[in-house]
Amino acid sequence: MAPTDQFTQAAHQWDLETLYTDLASAKGKRLTPVEKLHLRGLLCGCSPGEMAQKLGKDAKGVESDLCASVYKYVKSLIGKCHEKIGNWRNIAEWLEDAGYKTKPPAKFPIQDGLSENSKVNVTNISFENNQITIDVFLQITVPLPSELSIENLDINDNNAN
Repeated sequence: MAPTDQFTQAAHQWDLETLYTDLASAKGKRLTPVEKLHLRGLLCGCSPGEMAQKLGKDAKGVESDLCASVYKYVKSLIGKCHEKIGNWRNIAEWLEDAGYKTKPPAKFPIQDGLSENSKVNVTNISFENNQITIDVFLQITVPLPSELSIENLDINDNNAN
């Protein structure tokens, strides 16, 4: 399996292109395919040992590669050059805190009673100052009960005596 085919699920949760670009800037040149592969493995929640097993590599070699490359670039990118990486999970946590993790699309369950003409569209989601703002377009179409008809509804009732 080609390196680009491994750990592809990272692309569903992370802004990989921006991350690759920013890490290349921290490195001073483009990331290698192996560096990208190892980064994606970390972002998918794999330990260096799990990555090594999935890739048919030596666990110590993967750990050594990570320490010499990805860990160093991430620390430089997010301004933690002097901090020790206590655990490989720190990398994903730091990158998430830095805003590289994408937000999953909002899904709203539609009740069976709503017609298929009803619509719920999230038009914008923004995060600012520990607040979330969700803009929603909501159009609900419901059938009238069979015993009611439009003619029997007194919509313009002014309660005049």
